[in-house]
Amino acid sequence: MGGPGYPWPVNDIRVLLAEDQGMMRGALALLLGMEDDIEVVAQVSTGDAIVEAALLHRPDVALLDIELPGISGLDAAAALREEAPGCRVLILTTFGRPGYLRRAMEAGAAGFLVKDGPVEELAAAVRRVLGGETVVDPALAAAALCAGPNPLTARECEVLKASVDGATVADIAGRLHLSESTVRNYLSSAIGKTGTRNRAEAVREARQQGWL
Repeated sequence: MGGPGYPWPVNDIRVLLAEDQGMMRGALALLLGMEDDIEVVAQVSTGDAIVEAALLHRPDVALLDIELPGISGLDAAAALREEAPGCRVLILTTFGRPGYLRRAMEAGAAGFLVKDGPVEELAAAVRRVLGGETVVDPALAAAALCAGPNPLTARECEVLKASVDGATVADIAGRLHLSESTVRNYLSSAIGKTGTRNRAEAVREARQQGWL
């Protein structure tokens, strides 16, 4: 069966798989390929390759890891919504962070699962999202409701991301075309909102919550 927006009939569900770890990617492709109605038509290891592969292979469902080289799976999900609206997106990640779930839904993902589930559950989720359902790991959904929304503004997140790897305030200011005083204000605000003592702790807390 073909996904919405595709005019030609396809018997198997066509799946694109984006995973940077080669062993995991190969195992998922092999296991999904053993399902009678699923065909893995494309495998990529970087976020930057996802949209191009989707436009070339026309998958019905894209299984995307979040933490990929290049753009993240969340950013790729948003790009797919614009470039390949007929492709349903299912986020599959090791990190079951509440903030990731919220961002995935905002990016237009139809599902969010953690990788430690059985392959039968994953195959069923692929079929369900293609059928128009939204599939979310129940424990993660409950955690997301308890966690509440991301308190950081988009600019505060941007400054925190730019502050990793020992970047100085001057480095961040130059990278983001902001004044040093503005950068300090954003960092101070982010530290306060995350309830941490310094920017390193703020980055760690924001990542743990899935806000970055």
